[in-house]
Amino acid sequence: MIYLLFTMLERVGIIVSIAFVLTRLRFFQDMFYQNELRKRQQITALLFFGLFGIIGTYSGLTLNMDTLDFNRGAVHLAEDEAIVNSRVIGVVLAGLLGGYKVGIGAGLIASIHRFFLGGFTAFACGIATVIAGILAGLFHRKNRHVRLSSAFLVGLLAELIQMLVILGVAKPFEEALNLVEVIGIPMMLANGVGAALFLLIIKNVVSEKEKAGAFQAQKTLRIADQTLAYLRTGMTNYTARNVCEILYNELKPSAVAMTNRTRILAHVGMADDHHKENSPLQTEITKTVIQTGELVVANDETIHCVNEHCPLGAAVVAPLKQRGETIGTLKFYFQSKKEITGVIIELISGLSVLLSNQLEVAEADRAHKLVKDAEIKALQAQISPHFLFNSINTIVSLIRIDPKKARKLLISLSQFLRQNLSHTTAELTSLQQELTHVKAYLEIEQARFVDRLHIDYDVDEGVLFKKLPPLTLQPIVENAIKHGFKDKEQDCIIKISIIDADSKIQISVEDNGKGIRSEQIEKIGVKQLDSEKGTGLGLYNVNQRLILKFGKASSLHVESEPLKGTQISFFIPKMEE
Repeated sequence: MIYLLFTMLERVGIIVSIAFVLTRLRFFQDMFYQNELRKRQQITALLFFGLFGIIGTYSGLTLNMDTLDFNRGAVHLAEDEAIVNSRVIGVVLAGLLGGYKVGIGAGLIASIHRFFLGGFTAFACGIATVIAGILAGLFHRKNRHVRLSSAFLVGLLAELIQMLVILGVAKPFEEALNLVEVIGIPMMLANGVGAALFLLIIKNVVSEKEKAGAFQAQKTLRIADQTLAYLRTGMTNYTARNVCEILYNELKPSAVAMTNRTRILAHVGMADDHHKENSPLQTEITKTVIQTGELVVANDETIHCVNEHCPLGAAVVAPLKQRGETIGTLKFYFQSKKEITGVIIELISGLSVLLSNQLEVAEADRAHKLVKDAEIKALQAQISPHFLFNSINTIVSLIRIDPKKARKLLISLSQFLRQNLSHTTAELTSLQQELTHVKAYLEIEQARFVDRLHIDYDVDEGVLFKKLPPLTLQPIVENAIKHGFKDKEQDCIIKISIIDADSKIQISVEDNGKGIRSEQIEKIGVKQLDSEKGTGLGLYNVNQRLILKFGKASSLHVESEPLKGTQISFFIPKMEE
């Protein structure tokens, strides 16, 4: 019995070795992870495991019941012969991984083959093989992985059932009993261990693939994190050099290069002295990638260096794209094509997409900055020629009658224009600077209104160092004067408040002008208005920049009543400096 057990385990080892090769097939991994197989997958699985059951039968040992001698497997058994085999391993795995349908299908294939092989246990073994598939299907769980202990237990139980069926069906009973006494325990243990080993191999293959995928994903994310800061500024010699160094250190190729459409931007690694900055593209394969936008694996016949002793023998050239157009290439060099595995190609292909996306983000950032600059310039453009002409005329008229006041207004106008221009490139400005800008503007307007305009300031000096987008307050004040006080002859009052409100700062501009119609209030700052009195572009830009910087909580809030006035307010957070 011990000899038979070790012999069976040896045969199981052969089966498991075959299984190791076969588990590289994709559908094994699908069976391991999918809750339910599609019909085509079920057919593939039952055919495969049924065939595996047949292999298990042929790899068994023939037992002659008269002499009790064991021989190698045969293509046909005599009436007094039986076969000690590992057929149920394939059937058990079919049921455990694919469910009872796959288990029964694989069992039928293996059982029909066993029946026609002959021997006095042919019918009994055929029935038992189908039962093994049903039994394994009962242990199949859609939402859980199969345990090794389950595989061992089902393999053992399947063989136990087969021994019982042989005792109940095979004739003569004396030979069936003798057979079970000889092969029962060795077959139960060997097939239980075989089923568990088979499952263990499948798990290990899938696990190794998961680990490799996780490792590549981790490496890709690490590269993305390191390269993002550089590629945000676009493709330059400086950024290309840094990105190439990162890729060279992470992937360990012989060399890495980055090009635009016409020249090499950077080259790091072997043959660095043959790839000087600003050198032209030196291979036809690079030009091909730029033209087609497809990744290409190049061998030593298509890679040329300036020096004939160049050690670079193979390369993977991947496109870098922006808006679907190839704007450059990423080149990974290797000493031979043997180093370029499928994993390497897949990784480089993914990096090509990732770096292309980063360049897209950089382009979007630059476009966003241009939009912001355009908004600032649009605000500046609203300084109408009438305001300038009126300001100059006011100053001219005061030169003779009040030279000191004329001089003061000229300084205010100068400060206003200077600060207006300086805000073109600034992303943020302090409340102090914004308030100074507004005061310069209001001093000019007060001179024009000749005692009709009064300004009240309620300002918490402790928050004036806090930041907000430039040209935020002035357009609101200008809106109050241009529209709120139109046709108002006297007592024009504007109150500007900057108040510390715990975790935020409340800023408001209030006037006692003619107010705003209720149907217009909801549109202010949300979209540009189409009316004879103005477009609302100034308040729209202010509102959008506040939301962009601080979120919707900082959007403009408008309160107004006809003939009573308007208050426009907003909050800015107390950001850490």
